[in-house]
Amino acid sequence: MRTALITGSGRREGLGFETARQLGTQGIHVILSARRSEQVEPLATELVDQGIEASALKLDLLDPAGVATAVQRVEAQFGKLDILVNNAAMLVGPAGVADKDMDELLLEFQTNVVGTWSVTQQFLPLLVASGHGRIVNVSSGAGSFWDPDHGLVNHPGFAMARFGDMPITAYALTKTALNGLTIKMAKDLESDNILVNSVCPGLTATHPGTEGFARPVADSAKGIAWAATLPDGGPTGLFFRDEKQLPW
Repeated sequence: MRTALITGSGRREGLGFETARQLGTQGIHVILSARRSEQVEPLATELVDQGIEASALKLDLLDPAGVATAVQRVEAQFGKLDILVNNAAMLVGPAGVADKDMDELLLEFQTNVVGTWSVTQQFLPLLVASGHGRIVNVSSGAGSFWDPDHGLVNHPGFAMARFGDMPITAYALTKTALNGLTIKMAKDLESDNILVNSVCPGLTATHPGTEGFARPVADSAKGIAWAATLPDGGPTGLFFRDEKQLPW
């Protein structure tokens, strides 16, 4: 049985949980992870009750020692990891260049870029052991130089990245960096038959009150599940939304 670890999957309404559910319906054992065990244990039980192979794992991107412990648990139980979905991310205090708090800026980069890199690095031996590893970095069109519809506002690319009337400059730049990291990962891991791609899920209704202008979570998760299950020889080092390549 293939195994998939999805970071940031501790919310019932969240993209990570729905991605886990969709992968689980394909016969993949899904490992839901979040900063606190109590966030994911009930959700894993819910999936098991639906006939899906699932388990829960405590994993905090900002705790390298805790990540190392999580790696040991996965190795002891499965011996390998077939899919890593880097879904966990943080947007703190929407702001522009002139008024962004630098501590918030550092926290967003530490989580969205450094944390993602660290988790991938520590799980890499298990992905190599799979022989068919897949890494999906959940990104955003807000991190694109020129995405005509990045799902946040109807303006192209990160220069205009806003959520409503609030600029999200730092968050957008973390996703630009993540897209660049995807390319480097894909190149470095090509010889290990590991495919690495970024996916923009689009603006998704993951919080109450967003249903009127954001797409259903199930629709957004489809593209992530697709990238996580690409066949050998599939695309790598690219940026997608809804299975279509995006400019960035």
